[in-house]
Amino acid sequence: MAELEQHEGEQDMDKKIEETRQRFKNEFLQDSTDRYDSRDVERLQKDDALMEGYLQWRMYVIDDALKMIDESLQWRKEYGVNDITESTIPKWMFETGAVFLHGYDREGNKLFWFKVKLHFKDTKTIVDKKKYVAFWLERYAKKEPGMPLTVIFDMADSGLSNIDMEFVKYIVNCFKVYYPKYLSKMIIVDMPWIMNAAWKIVKSWLGPEAISKLKFASKSEIQGYIGPEYLPPHMGGTDPFKYSYPPLPDDDFQTPISENGPIVSEDETESKEGEMESRETLESSFNSEVAVKPKKVNFLEDSLRADDNDKGETSARTKGARKPLTTFKGPLLDVSPAEELSFGSGEMEKKSLIILSNVTKNNVAFKVRTTAPEKYRVKPSSSCCEAGASVDIVVSLHGGSQASPQDRFLVMAAEMDNAGSQELAQFWKEVPKTKIMEHRLRCHVLEGIKTTLNSLRDSPVETAVSGQQEFHTALMRVITCNARLEQKLNTCLWVQKVLIGLVLVLMVLNMLCLYLLATSQLPS
Repeated sequence: MAELEQHEGEQDMDKKIEETRQRFKNEFLQDSTDRYDSRDVERLQKDDALMEGYLQWRMYVIDDALKMIDESLQWRKEYGVNDITESTIPKWMFETGAVFLHGYDREGNKLFWFKVKLHFKDTKTIVDKKKYVAFWLERYAKKEPGMPLTVIFDMADSGLSNIDMEFVKYIVNCFKVYYPKYLSKMIIVDMPWIMNAAWKIVKSWLGPEAISKLKFASKSEIQGYIGPEYLPPHMGGTDPFKYSYPPLPDDDFQTPISENGPIVSEDETESKEGEMESRETLESSFNSEVAVKPKKVNFLEDSLRADDNDKGETSARTKGARKPLTTFKGPLLDVSPAEELSFGSGEMEKKSLIILSNVTKNNVAFKVRTTAPEKYRVKPSSSCCEAGASVDIVVSLHGGSQASPQDRFLVMAAEMDNAGSQELAQFWKEVPKTKIMEHRLRCHVLEGIKTTLNSLRDSPVETAVSGQQEFHTALMRVITCNARLEQKLNTCLWVQKVLIGLVLVLMVLNMLCLYLLATSQLPS
């Protein structure tokens, strides 16, 4: 029964998506084709998830979703979002550290930091600042499509001179209109009392669909949303991260440890070098951006051929690992699972399997990186996949480590032309970034271990937050429906008043006619 209802729900959603596309084409595209960037229009026609995001954010009201799409696509063309790159943004903006991505909240959402004290109102640079925010959001949307962000306004040491209402309204609109479904929460931390009036105005800008996502937190309350490992010391956290540029600090993937140490050749000397490299990686694992040294992997012909012994070892290695059920179709490799690796607390839940299938006619080199190299063992973490072949990669929790929703995995792949004579380490140094395929996997914590984690770390604040979010979401839907009903009722009342007025006019005219008839019949 539940499956039937789910199927019907999916059919209804497909109909709404198709209807929205058709109406957008008929009502917005026919009049003016140069109103939008053709790349955005093409993506809208093909990406069901994007269209569903607009509909969901507008409570599945197609008229409202169409207005949102129109405004969003016009903004993207005006600011040239598709063509914004690191080189098109003034370098001093990156150097200030006023805006950046780093860390995760307790629900596994990426943190988008705004250091308010570093912002000053300046009409000359406002357009560049808006493009700067768009750069970060577009960069994240391409890397983590559909994954929500938690926005943090760090108000420490800020004052009225740091509040630019036009810029704040732009940030709100980015999540309200331009990037639907990407806002998990917007947390204002340690706000001075003098700014209460300003943020009440911001609250009114958010609208009913997003107002429940705005949170005000003190230093003592913020840990209900974010663990201390991702909070700076002035918020009571233990994160030693300090912003610096270059490079950009949003890529915190590092090379994991293999199941039996680093993946290297049989040569003893190289094995020692790999162990030293692994220690260096672990020592620097608390930094947000690490320049990972490539491991030396000799690419021998016999390592490319899977003999009977290799098959036996692979079978033993993958035993007990959770098999993937979904597949991401990539240009070089098909990656299973498509989105997430699942881990639990039981012995049979501490291993997950990544299956890479080569869809090209050449050998493809690959490597796996993670945001938590000290917790996971990966075998193999770097190797090569023959044309048409598949490789099983076992990802297992190390020791007593527990999986977390904040953990991420990155699969990197590049096509090799002369694999037989080339070392992987040298290959990864020389391959252009444009030829590297990247696919990200998040970590899904099964209910058993999630309950254990929650019992250890949940505070009354966090429990209340979760309940409040659900309550506010339901409440906002009711308020939105009530607002529409009230609007319709007001329209009906207005029509009723007009009709009553017309009836009164007709009655007066009728009485006047009767009076004139009566007076005309009287003898003069």
